[in-house]
Amino acid sequence: MSAFVTDQFRILNANNFVESVTNSTNSYYVFLGLPNPTGTSLGSVGFGRSVTWNLDPLVPTDNISYQSHYKDTSIFGKKITDSNIRRIIRKVDWTVNTQYEMYRHDYSVSNVTPLSKSPRLYDSNFYVINSDYRVYICIDNGSSGINPTVQRSKDEPKFTDLEPSAAGTSGDGYVWKYLFTVSPSDIIKFDSTEYIVVPNNWQTSTDSQVVSVRENGNSTLNQNQIKKIYIENGGSGYNAGTAKILGDGSGGEVSIQVLNGVITSATVTSGGSGYSYGIVDLGPLQKTSLSNYAKLIPIIPPSKGHGYDLYTELGTDKVLIYARFDDSTKDFPVDTKFSQIGIVKNPTYFDSDVIFDENQFSSLYAIKLTSGTPIVGEKITQTLASGKIAKGYVASYDSETKVMKYFGDRSLYYNPTNGYIDQTDYNAVSLNSQVLNFESSSNQIQPYSASIDVSFGDPTPTNKVTVGNKVIDLGVTFTKGLANPEINKASGDIIYIDNRSLVSRSSRQKEDIKIILEF
Repeated sequence: MSAFVTDQFRILNANNFVESVTNSTNSYYVFLGLPNPTGTSLGSVGFGRSVTWNLDPLVPTDNISYQSHYKDTSIFGKKITDSNIRRIIRKVDWTVNTQYEMYRHDYSVSNVTPLSKSPRLYDSNFYVINSDYRVYICIDNGSSGINPTVQRSKDEPKFTDLEPSAAGTSGDGYVWKYLFTVSPSDIIKFDSTEYIVVPNNWQTSTDSQVVSVRENGNSTLNQNQIKKIYIENGGSGYNAGTAKILGDGSGGEVSIQVLNGVITSATVTSGGSGYSYGIVDLGPLQKTSLSNYAKLIPIIPPSKGHGYDLYTELGTDKVLIYARFDDSTKDFPVDTKFSQIGIVKNPTYFDSDVIFDENQFSSLYAIKLTSGTPIVGEKITQTLASGKIAKGYVASYDSETKVMKYFGDRSLYYNPTNGYIDQTDYNAVSLNSQVLNFESSSNQIQPYSASIDVSFGDPTPTNKVTVGNKVIDLGVTFTKGLANPEINKASGDIIYIDNRSLVSRSSRQKEDIKIILEF
C-alpha cells in the first residue's frame, strides 16, 4: 500500500500555524539564549555545550530534557504578532529572455513540467515578481502540443489589470495574471534574495487591491473561472466556431479557430464556474468521418478562480517570522551574548499559570549590585545563610545601573569532574546539586566580591533607578536588590531551536532575526 502527504496538507499546516500565532488566546515569542555555549574560562564545558561550538555548533536535540535546558538558558523574548509573520514562496524574478512554466493543474509524474521536469506545480517557475514587487502567475507561455517549445519572455509584466494579458507587444506568447504587490512595510521587514512575501489574511482582508483581485477570482460572482485551454492536439477535420466546456461545472465557452481543419486557437470567451475538470464539446464542430481527434485541456485554476485562494495557488507551505532585538528596552541586555534562537509558545507569568501576553519578556534573574564587575558567561556563587551555595551564570552586567542578570541550568549541578555534562555521582553531591536561589543579604557574590544593594526596592519594590539626572526603567521589579524573571521558565512549548556561533552584542547593535519554517 502506498501513501503520501499532499501539498495541500503542508499548505494547511502553514495556514493553521499562522492562524494559531495570530489568535489572541495564544502567545508566541522569538527568544535568544545560551550566552556561554563553550562553557566557562574555568574549563567546565557543561550540559548542551561544546568547546568547539563556535566552529561547529551542536545539532539541536529534540527531547524533553533539552527542551527544559533551552528554557533555562533563555535570555529575552519578543512576541510574534500579525505584523511579524508572513507566508512565503520561492523568489522567481522576472528576467528578460527567460523561459517560465505556465500554471497547470495536472502536473504529475506522468506529466512533468516542461522546463524543470518536476512532477509538482510548486517546484516550477510558474509565477514571477517584477522590478516593482508585483507578482504575476503565468497563464500561457506560448507552448502547446502542436508547438511544445516554451518561448522566452520578452516583456516584463507591469500592469495591475484584473484580467490576464500579454505584457507588451513583442508577441512572445506570454499571458500573465496579476495577483498582488508586496507592500513597502513587508519589503523592509521580510525581503530576501530567496523568498517572496505573501500578504496575510487574504480571504478576509479589506485592502482594496486584495479585495478586487479576490473578487475577480470568485467565479460564483462573475462566471470567470477558466482562463486557458491548452491545445494538446489540434486534430483535423474541424470547423471554426463556439464550443461549450462540459464537465462538472457550467457556463464555460470557447472560441475555436482552425486552419485547414486543424484547431490552432482556443480562446476562452466565458470562464464559467464550478469546474474541477472540463472537456470541450467539439461535437458540433466536427466534420464527418474524423480520424484524428483533437485534445483540448481546460486548465482548472485552484478553488473558484485565479486569485481567489492565493495560498493554494502559490503553494505557501513556508512561513517567515521576523523579530528585531535592540537597545530600546532594559529587558534585553546590550552587553549580552547568545548562541541560540528559538520560538516558545504560551509561556506563563512567573509564579502563575496565566499565559504571558506582553510584547516582550526577560527570562533572567537580576541582582542590583553596589560593587564588582561580572563577566558575561562566567559562573557566580553566593554562600547562603544555611551554608549551602547558590549558583548562576552571568548573562549581562550594566555598569550604568549596576544590574547583573543571570540564569542557571543543570551545568551548575551535574558532576564537576566530567565537565558538568551528566548525572554521575560525585563527592559533595548532597551539598552542591540542590538548586537554590540567591538571597538578599550581606553575603557577597563571588568570584567578584560583589555586594548586593539590599536597600534597592526596600521597603517599596521598584523597577526604576536614578543615574545622574536620568530615571531608567529596568524592565523588572526589584525587592531588596533582587528581581525574578517575568516568565515561568519551565512553562511553554519550544517549537523551534537554532544553534549558531556565538553572537556578541554592543549598545548600538541591532539583531534582525528571520526564521523560516517549512511545513
